[in-house]
Amino acid sequence: MLKGFKDFVFRGNVIDLAVAVVMGTAFVAIVTAFSEGIVKPLIEIFGGTGELGLGFRIIADKPATYVALGPIITAAINFVIIAAVVYFFLVLPAARVKKRWGMADAQTEVELLAEIRDLLAEGNKSTGGRHESRIGADSKELNPL
Repeated sequence: MLKGFKDFVFRGNVIDLAVAVVMGTAFVAIVTAFSEGIVKPLIEIFGGTGELGLGFRIIADKPATYVALGPIITAAINFVIIAAVVYFFLVLPAARVKKRWGMADAQTEVELLAEIRDLLAEGNKSTGGRHESRIGADSKELNPL
């Protein structure tokens, strides 16, 4: 049971994922600081003269019923900034790399193994069931399968 857990944790994907989560969290903190320091004050300009900023009260006499729209707009802007960075700096370049290196139409392992199986079957038909292969560069030995 512990060996399986160890294999899972030390598999490359899990460690890469952990690094991505930590970096993503740090990036969110940067975008949030940007939004709180720059975007939110700009949004609050439209909030009127009140101390509470952009928003409204559901019941005029109760301060607890104030609906603050500034933080909602700021969170939406955070989302758009993060989505844009992810798309333009991760998704788009990865798609270009795949297209440039011909990986866009990459076969799955199952498709590739099926193709190899079919080629071997064709080779066996043409050699009478015997598969020929060179052992060395100058060798004329045959290796039956």
